[in-house]
Amino acid sequence: MPRDDLILPEADIYAWIEEVFSHGVRRPGYDADRWAEGWIQERFGKLGLNSVRAERVALPYWKPQDARLAIEAGSESFAVPCFPLPHSAPTNGIEADLFAFDAEAPERVKGAASLYDVPLQRMPHQILARLATSYYDPGDTFAESEHILPFGREIMDVMEPSMAAGAAAFIGSLSGYPGDSHDYYVPYDALERDLPGVWISGSQGQRLRGLLASGSVRVRLTVESVREQIDSYNVIGELPGADNEIVIIGSHHDGPWSSAVEDGSGIALVLAQAEYWSRVPQAERPHRLVFLLNAGHMAGGAGAKSFIANHAAELERTVLELHLEHAANEYSDAGGELAPTGHPEARWWFTSRSASLEESVRAAIEAEDLGRSLVMPPTAFGDRPTTDGGDFHLAGVPIVNYLTAPFYLFDSMDTMDKIHRPSLVPVTRAAVRIVESTAGVSAAEMHAAVAEGGVS
Repeated sequence: MPRDDLILPEADIYAWIEEVFSHGVRRPGYDADRWAEGWIQERFGKLGLNSVRAERVALPYWKPQDARLAIEAGSESFAVPCFPLPHSAPTNGIEADLFAFDAEAPERVKGAASLYDVPLQRMPHQILARLATSYYDPGDTFAESEHILPFGREIMDVMEPSMAAGAAAFIGSLSGYPGDSHDYYVPYDALERDLPGVWISGSQGQRLRGLLASGSVRVRLTVESVREQIDSYNVIGELPGADNEIVIIGSHHDGPWSSAVEDGSGIALVLAQAEYWSRVPQAERPHRLVFLLNAGHMAGGAGAKSFIANHAAELERTVLELHLEHAANEYSDAGGELAPTGHPEARWWFTSRSASLEESVRAAIEAEDLGRSLVMPPTAFGDRPTTDGGDFHLAGVPIVNYLTAPFYLFDSMDTMDKIHRPSLVPVTRAAVRIVESTAGVSAAEMHAAVAEGGVS
């Protein structure tokens, strides 16, 4: 059970998020992310963590310098605000006719600019609850509500249909997007694509469709960007425990914008764990604790992949990998305007299929009254959780990955008002409970329980 006198107050955890947010856009290799790497190491050092270090991660750096979309349609000529798709091709003013992409006749966009609608997926919470192994919603808030996910049906592959059709450019319209934004940092797999492309708002996309319905439309697209290979760094610190088996407590330090939720909140939640466990006597720490803040989540999860590749032997001794991401307010456009609902975003707890581990997670959720929580199997949405820690599952490591997925996760609107402050302390306490639940459990026992699919 967490010791109340060692749990940081909400104001302190929130202040860390404010500090991280204040330094600006935190994409891999940007000045703010370099600052975060150094600041986290400094925090770990002040807490007395052992083996504080930065481990190199090679990854692609991308920085947009200019993006302009000019439209000519009959007597009309105007510019459309836009944001380039990350790691898409630069272009020095390509000109092309615009056609709306049609999945039934994709050949129409060959050699043209493809106007491609990407509506975000909307899913009733009751359907998500059916995917869960269990859920905790004492206020019955899921009954009539929906989750606006931060992806369209294509996930990362938004450009691929237009590329396959031979389009000359991609104009992605975020149709029905809450807040009518065009600041959308997707895809973030950091794959270089040889098609130039930009995001525009849904209202501008609707305007272009209206013009296409009455005549021809011509576009001129200019995108200037820099892409190069750089080194970023995973930041790691350790505390000895009652034995030399390992619990990893992690998140990532980069983000698509200044990004309070993604993942300023994750940084703060990991620091809160380091602060707590640094005050606990070694004999009361159930295992050796490794605190990990990864680089390059916005570069295809490069940091997590690098850590896994470089620490294979240690992963065999890892009892649990606990990832903490996103303390988020839920926003909705159900009333016609974007507004907070007064609820936290639905909380996903991706948990390896061990009955005892699932029970521990459920018990921690209920003890801290973390409503709107779903205990999800790691394969609820594919072969791995949709988290920075998802690759640990693929590597065979038992996991609990905490995540919320608000629609604004990859948008510049992820500002300090999006932080769900009342979550900060109870999520911290729940994480302590989950770590405590591994006391006396060996890595071999936990791995075996997961392999048996729930038989512990």
